[in-house]
Amino acid sequence: MVGYPIRVFLATFPDSMNDATTSYPILYSFRRCPYAMRARITIVKSKQVVELREVVLRDKPASMIQYSKKGTVPVLVLEDGMVIDESLDIMKWALKLSDPDSWLVELGDNLLKENDGTFKKLLDRYKYSNRHPEHSQEYYRKQGETFLQKLEYLLSGHTFLSGDQMRFIDIAILPFVRQFAYVDIAWFDTSSYVNVRRWLDTFLYSTLFGQVMRKHEQWHEGDEPVLFP
Repeated sequence: MVGYPIRVFLATFPDSMNDATTSYPILYSFRRCPYAMRARITIVKSKQVVELREVVLRDKPASMIQYSKKGTVPVLVLEDGMVIDESLDIMKWALKLSDPDSWLVELGDNLLKENDGTFKKLLDRYKYSNRHPEHSQEYYRKQGETFLQKLEYLLSGHTFLSGDQMRFIDIAILPFVRQFAYVDIAWFDTSSYVNVRRWLDTFLYSTLFGQVMRKHEQWHEGDEPVLFP
């Protein structure tokens, strides 16, 4: 297994702001965000417990911005004040504490970089094509299909991307493919990506997916803690 440093920093705030003295790490999350989704999945899988703070992106809590100037979810605040604000790093943090199915054995770096880079950019343009009128929605979908074709090939001989067991790479990519599929689910359901659909359905109909997609009310300062999972 290759060593992967986790990017973290120590948050220093006045006592009134420092929530990290609670008994559980704090996770700022948004239910439908694919980045937050993959972080929550590994937290469940590794049997960690966090205090969940559900964020509405148009009304972000001030404390989250204080912890991470990026203003994006997920943000994890550990009990000692350390902050992890990249989803892949949160995944690695959780799995380094407990990795019952050896998800960290094979991370699939090149495929993951393409997912988080080129494919994510095309996904955003496909989903919000009205904001990118230089090309049609169909054009962005066609460009994104290059990545789906790679996944289709990898899944042609296996249940999952790197074999017959779900691994880190599957969980890191599946939420983004889910989002791509649901831009036009009628198209996706009749597309030629038979293996990708089967792979996605395995995820969508799993107990694990049900656990991480339970709905929670927007968090406000002073609310009673909500533990996750």
